[in-house]
Amino acid sequence: MNAPLSSPSVRRSRPHVAVIGAGPGGLAAAMQLAASGARVTLFEKDGVVGGRTRTLTSPEGYKFDLGPTFFLYPRILEEIFAACGAKLQDEVELIRLDPQYRLIFEGQPNITIDATGDLAQMERNIGSFAPGDVAGIRRFMTDNREKLAVFRPFLERPFLNTTDMVGADILKSLPQLRPHRQVDQDLKRYFKDPRTRLAFSFQTKYLGMSPFKCPSLFTILSFLEYEYGVYHPVGGCGAVSDAMARVAERLGVEIRLDTPVEKVTFAGRRAVGVEVGGQHISADAVVLNGDFAHAVPKLVPNSIRKAWSDQKIEKSRYSCSTFMLYLGIEGTYPELSHHNVLLAEEYQRNIKQIESGELPDVPSLYIQNPCVTDPSLAPPGHAALYMLVPVPNLRHGADWSVEGPRYRDIAIQRLKVLGLHDIESRIRYERMVSPQDWQDEFSVGFGATFNLSHDLMQMLSFRPRNRFNDTQGFYLVGGGTHPGSGLPVIYEGARITSRLIQQDLALTAEPALAPATEA
Repeated sequence: MNAPLSSPSVRRSRPHVAVIGAGPGGLAAAMQLAASGARVTLFEKDGVVGGRTRTLTSPEGYKFDLGPTFFLYPRILEEIFAACGAKLQDEVELIRLDPQYRLIFEGQPNITIDATGDLAQMERNIGSFAPGDVAGIRRFMTDNREKLAVFRPFLERPFLNTTDMVGADILKSLPQLRPHRQVDQDLKRYFKDPRTRLAFSFQTKYLGMSPFKCPSLFTILSFLEYEYGVYHPVGGCGAVSDAMARVAERLGVEIRLDTPVEKVTFAGRRAVGVEVGGQHISADAVVLNGDFAHAVPKLVPNSIRKAWSDQKIEKSRYSCSTFMLYLGIEGTYPELSHHNVLLAEEYQRNIKQIESGELPDVPSLYIQNPCVTDPSLAPPGHAALYMLVPVPNLRHGADWSVEGPRYRDIAIQRLKVLGLHDIESRIRYERMVSPQDWQDEFSVGFGATFNLSHDLMQMLSFRPRNRFNDTQGFYLVGGGTHPGSGLPVIYEGARITSRLIQQDLALTAEPALAPATEA
């Protein structure tokens, strides 16, 4: 990464913020803090930016997103770029997908529909197998449009103490938000057919949760897709992370790759810097973007963390994990959509198996075939397929050195349901990431890919706070803090945290963006 553009004399006169981790939350925070006048150093233990939102590139020329594979609700990141004197559209090309994804309901017979933001067409698609549910689609959209308007202010502000949870605005919103209901239960008000409900509720998997347990607040996830669209960033979601890093550098952020932070240093309860390579680097504020369950016990003394002690972190509830295959394939698959979701006939049984720590024997899975939209992700005449299977996290004790090869074969066999019968002979590159790999290679606590669970007692003020509990000058960004997981929510969380730091350090400067040619 390039060196910062500001002069040494200017750098010494400004508050210094150390950001640990160049995932989407750390990048967004670094951009905003630099734009408001801070001197920002961003430390990243790996050799690339992006965290789980990075690009994997094979020697053969296949490119895969490691984690997130699509871009939803770009408004938040557009506003962050604008606040930093840049335009998201100038940095990354976003293609709105239609269909958004293909849903395959396994059964007798299988039913396949293309989910689309064209509501008239979506009504026809749902009517092809559940005509009684057609009337509920627009009611669902209207009600969730109102729900988002009510819920959005709570996603855009910090919750720094428990009294924030009982404000008049929150109490007034309860009849619309219905937090006591679960997503599937709430959807019964609109749809009778369980397959229709699943079409509007499988998105709870973006949080690593079951629609049968996830609070009904999160019916807004599918609403956001239909209302605002599902986007593919050309080059993959890692291209968004790269763009954020470019803008951050043009604002003067110093990005230090291959530089793990060993600990956060404290004077009493106040963070005063970080230790890197045995050297103390002082800072006026420290921002942590590492996976919460992995990074906090490692970097922050347990004696400081009364609210989130090692014992509390150990006993907290975490999302499921994911079993991943990244396959470089000779040949193309135009018959597949860009995004494909295979929903097992016994989907609810799958969920119960995962929750009990059992690997689903006939799993649901998600397959991305991005080359139908973006051929740059594979050599000519080839495809880069991404497969994700929800599985239990590591608290259930599976031995993935044994289960990995076995489960790889199960996942490959499941592709036959989509008509991919000869894929094994076409594989030219293959990489597997198991829950154990998520923990060991990518520093994800318990291999819980989506971080802390989003049940009611781990949301808002009950989640680790943006200005971290029991500390001063120490802040969190990422899926482990309020408002939670998912790219748009993480970006919003970074905006919340940045505003707190801006207030605490009295940062008011306007962005001074260097020309793009200097990046």
